[in-house]
Amino acid sequence: MKVLESISNLAGKYFALLVIVVGVIAFLVPETFLPIKGYITILLGVVMFGMGLTLKAVDFKLIATHPKPVIIGVIAQFVIMPLIAFTIAYILNLPSELAAGLVLLGSVPGGTASNVMVYLAKGNVPLSITMTSFSTLLAPLLTPALLLLFAGQWMPVNAVEMFISIVQVIIFPIVLGLIVKKLFPVAVEKSTNIVPLISVLAIITIVSAVVAGNVNNIASAGLLVFLGVFLHNGAGLLLGYYTAKLLGLSELDRRAISIEVGMQNSGLGVALAGTHLGPLAALPSALGAVWHNISGPILATYWSKRPVKEDVKENVVVSIDSTTKAQVE
Repeated sequence: MKVLESISNLAGKYFALLVIVVGVIAFLVPETFLPIKGYITILLGVVMFGMGLTLKAVDFKLIATHPKPVIIGVIAQFVIMPLIAFTIAYILNLPSELAAGLVLLGSVPGGTASNVMVYLAKGNVPLSITMTSFSTLLAPLLTPALLLLFAGQWMPVNAVEMFISIVQVIIFPIVLGLIVKKLFPVAVEKSTNIVPLISVLAIITIVSAVVAGNVNNIASAGLLVFLGVFLHNGAGLLLGYYTAKLLGLSELDRRAISIEVGMQNSGLGVALAGTHLGPLAALPSALGAVWHNISGPILATYWSKRPVKEDVKENVVVSIDSTTKAQVE
C-alpha cells in the first residue's frame, strides 16, 4: 500500500507533465488509443466515484457557517466562465461545433484538481473543496441551462438529455462512493491516499482518447482552439480573483476562488461534448484538460512563495483538519 501511495503522490505532483506526454503520444500514434473512446463516460464515472469516497460532511460546513465566499465563488464560476467562453468564441469566430464546445467547457463545474492547486497556493482549502462539491451538485441543472442559453445559436442543445447524462455520469457515481464509504469506512479510509492515482490515470486516459480521435482537427484548428482555451482560463483566474477582492474577501479566499473559477472539470466537458455535441466540440475540453493542469501549478507555485498574513478580524477559515488535508495531498 505504501508503494501505491508513493506512486499516487508522484502522479499528483507530475500530473501536468503526464497529461502532456500522453497527449503527444496519442497524437503521434492515435491508433493505439482509439479503442478507449467508448469508455470515456465510464472513466469519468470512476473519477466521480473517487470524489464520493472522499466527500465529508465538513466539505459542506462552510455553506452554513461562512456562506458569503461560497456563494460568491459559485456564482462567479457559473456566470464568469460561460460569459467569457461565449465572448471569446464570438470574437475568434470559431466554427459552430468548436464554439459550442468552448461554451460547454465554461459551463461545467470546477475540477477536483483545483483543490490540490489551492492547497499548494496556500489558499483557503476548505472553501475550495466546498465550491467543487457544491458546483458539482448544481451541474445537472446549471450546465444544460447555460449551454442552451449561450450555445443554442450555434448548435441544437437538448437540455433534458444533458441533465440525464450529468446525473448518470456525476451524481450516481458520487452517491455510490458515499454509500461504499458508509458501508466500508475502514477499507475506504485505508485507500484514500491512492484515490488520486486512480483519478489521474482515468483523466490522462480520457485525454489520450480524445486527442487520438481528433488528430486531424487538432492539426487544422488546434492553435486557434488553444488560444481560446488559454484566454478563457486566464480570464477566469484573473476575474475570479478580482471579483473576490472587489467584494471584500480575504486573500486566502481570493486565491481559492481564482483557481476554482479558472479550472474546470474538463473530463466532464469531454464526455458531454462527445455524447451531445459531436467529436469536434470535445476539443476545447481536451485541450483544457492539458492547459488547466499547467496554468494551475504555475499560479500555485507563484502564490506558494508569497505566504498570506491575514488580519484576525477577517474571520477567515484557514485551519485544515487532518482528513481535509488528506483529500488534497
